[in-house]
Amino acid sequence: MYTINHNKEANILEVKNSDNSVFGKIYLNQGASLQELTLGGKTIIQDLTPLTYNSTFASSILFPFANRIKDGIYSFNNESFQLEKNQEEEKNALHGYVYDKTFNVIEKEVSLDTAKITLEYTEHTKTAGFPYTYSIQVTYIFNNDTLSLQLNVKNTDDNAFPFTMGWHPYFISDNLSKSTLNFDCDQQVIIGDRNITTGVKDVNSKVALDIEDKQLDDCWVLNSDKVQFNTPKYQLNFSSSVKDNFLQAYTPPRLNTIAIEPTTGVSDSFNNKIGLQTLQPNKEHSITWKININNI
Repeated sequence: MYTINHNKEANILEVKNSDNSVFGKIYLNQGASLQELTLGGKTIIQDLTPLTYNSTFASSILFPFANRIKDGIYSFNNESFQLEKNQEEEKNALHGYVYDKTFNVIEKEVSLDTAKITLEYTEHTKTAGFPYTYSIQVTYIFNNDTLSLQLNVKNTDDNAFPFTMGWHPYFISDNLSKSTLNFDCDQQVIIGDRNITTGVKDVNSKVALDIEDKQLDDCWVLNSDKVQFNTPKYQLNFSSSVKDNFLQAYTPPRLNTIAIEPTTGVSDSFNNKIGLQTLQPNKEHSITWKININNI
């Protein structure tokens, strides 16, 4: 049987099953981010201490843009906007507006073999950089070997707005240097100064990336929604419900840890339009990412 415990003082949800082979920890005050996860008895996401959430954006939900917007400046419908530049070193806007928002619990369901949690944040304030209102629901579904994450965004404004979406989880390997990423793509994003996209280049359609001692901060345009992360102890299979997918991989200054980020756009998407979508007033957009674990 699954249980969901709400520590209201810390505003953290803990999800687990009766034999502790599944465990999840969701920080509601930090954008509904899933900062600990065990599936099939394997810990695959863990607290990144001594690294801080403000420096890692660990498991944060990325909206209305994933990655960066150069100088925080963009144009939409012939009007210019200035986003807050929250990446001080690069002077860019980074990872959107909801990563540090407090989400409310809308629904909790538990059964013998699954737990489901729906969380919501509603934006009523129009900022100078993104003068639109919206609501975003995050639904987590846990079972023994699978986690499903669904994002649903509704435009509650009178005007259309641009957007991309993403998820920023970090995964743990017993030995990252002996782990690999497998995916299908024809193009890799060229990332220039200040981690801003400058173009794309052709690569082999089937990529088996041996991580070894590489310092990654790279992005690929995927031909398929399927991505595989192979470690000495487990294999993770990623999938997406939408057609156009991008993969960002980043190795932080922490041993045996890697960010594997599914996104719907690339850095500076508000300007280069790669993956950029528009949401009309009163319309909704949904995406579901799933990860499935196979023990080795």
